[in-house]
Amino acid sequence: MTDPSPPPSTHTASSSQQTSASADHGLGATTRELIRHIIGLISARLSLAALELSEARDAALLVMALALGAFIAGSFALIAFSALIVVLTWDALGWRIVLLLALAYAAIAAVLIYQIRQIIRAGRLGLPATLAELKQDSETLLRHPRSGGHT
Repeated sequence: MTDPSPPPSTHTASSSQQTSASADHGLGATTRELIRHIIGLISARLSLAALELSEARDAALLVMALALGAFIAGSFALIAFSALIVVLTWDALGWRIVLLLALAYAAIAAVLIYQIRQIIRAGRLGLPATLAELKQDSETLLRHPRSGGHT
């Protein structure tokens, strides 16, 4: 009678091949899962960044439009009023009228700069949520290897 079991060396070889194949399958699945999670994380961060960039772009355009409008309107008004004031008051004030006008223009510029700073301070030009999420992600990734793989 012949023994139905394979020779011992063949049985050991097929057993080690099955163990190696299951380990490779587990490693491959884990790697695919990790890549899938990384892609999902990147996709979420890019979506958030795109949304905030859109809002920041709108705020920047508003600031630029306000500044340009203020500049153009202010320039024409200043030229016209300056000429009128200088002509009407030159006999009484002389060069002092030019000094008074310069001080008035400086005050107007200060008000406009204040308005622009208010928009910037309100955070309408930055990406606070995206930057906070990216900082949290980097801290998590940097902390993870140091803790020995446990969170």
